[in-house]
This record gives sequence, C-alpha cells and structure tokens, in this order.
Amino acid sequence: MTATVADCERVQRSWFQLRSRVLGGDAWEDDGLVWANGDLMFPQVIDPAALARGVERARAQGARTVGAWLSPDVDPRPLAAAGFERGWEPWWMAGPIDLGGIPADARVELQESTTDYRGIHAGYAADLAMARLRPARAWYAAAYDEGRFAGRAWSHQVGDLAGVFDVDVWQPFQRRGLGTGLMQAVCSAAAVVGAQTVVLNSTPTGVRLYEKCGLERIGTGITWWLHLPIGAGPSPGASHSL
Repeated sequence: MTATVADCERVQRSWFQLRSRVLGGDAWEDDGLVWANGDLMFPQVIDPAALARGVERARAQGARTVGAWLSPDVDPRPLAAAGFERGWEPWWMAGPIDLGGIPADARVELQESTTDYRGIHAGYAADLAMARLRPARAWYAAAYDEGRFAGRAWSHQVGDLAGVFDVDVWQPFQRRGLGTGLMQAVCSAAAVVGAQTVVLNSTPTGVRLYEKCGLERIGTGITWWLHLPIGAGPSPGASHSL
C-alpha cells in the first residue's frame, strides 16, 4: 500500500492514545478535538472554547507543556491566540515494511521487560507494559554493544501500517549500524501481524537513517507548544470533571 500523510497522522494519534490508556494517562474528545496525555492531535478545525477546556484539563493534571500536532492546512490562529508558539516540523516518512531486506542484527533484541533504565530514567521501564499487551500491538527493541545498553526503538501496528517511534542510539554507539538493526527488529515484529508499510515522523538528523532503510519523505507537519508556568493552577471557576 502507499501511505499518505493522513495515514501517518492516524498512526501517530493511535500511538499517543495507546500510551495514554496503558500507562495511566488521560485521553478524551471534546467538540471534535482529540486529546491524549495533554496533546491535541491533528484537529481539522480548532474551536477556541474547546481548546481552552483542553488546556485547563491538562493544567489541572499537572502538565507543564501542552502540545498540538497539526496538518499545515489547518488554521493555527486559535492556538496563537491562546499563547501557543510554533514549534518543530515533523517530516513524515513512509516505506515498505521489509526495509529493503535489511538483515537481523544479533546485537538487537525484542523485550517485554527491562532493567536497563536507572536513576532519573527509571520510569521509562514502565512503558514496556505496552509491549506486553495481548494481542500484541506494540514492540520494543533494545540494542547492545559489547553488553552495554546502546539504544532503543518502538513500533505500533495499526491495520496495514506500522508506526515507528522513539528510535534512539546513544551518542557513544552511533554509526555502528545499530539504528538499522533497531528498525529491522521492530518492523519485522509488526510485519508478522500484517503490517505492510512503515510510517514515522523524522527530524532532519534522522532522515539519513530512515532513507537507508528505504523510507521516503511524503510530507511535513507542524507542532505548536504552550509552556505553562510552574505552579500554575486551574483558572478560577474552571470545571475539571473527568
């Protein structure tokens, strides 16, 4: 199948909603606006009143930043009026799930639990609850270099599509092929359950890796961000029924 930007957005929305549901976050809809963990996900039209309610709900739950993911053709003026600032641009990319036949890498393994995260990163281990879902919908892979934890990646299957997320190889281990190994592991896992096309959003620094895996850029999005002051509470009279 040929993926579109709308497909990329749909998979991104599903990933945020999955994380919210499994990890105890908050996901809701209000007057056509879809929210997950305090982020507004690809609205077609932004109603200022519904936007204000969403910001207040995120604020009441302790959010420090509220994000909004948009298509470039959506009018962002309600966001600007509410104090959001334009942010980075997701570069939507897509390609065949087999990544051009990249072989498996023995340094990379799929995991459903981990002890790799320590200190301020210890909380990330809880994310692997998504990898333990049945039927499987998400897969986590970890990379190791001579026994040292070197990187990670996720995939999430939505029908014929597999979204890839959170691909990261720690700086001391970069340029050793671990990125392609991580991509192969999580894409292969999604292919087993029927995914045919991989989609993701890239920053400029990641494009080289994804192009090496056979992906092409198919479009551009935009993010907006509202940074809430520390200690900010709900506005007087605001309702926060959940």
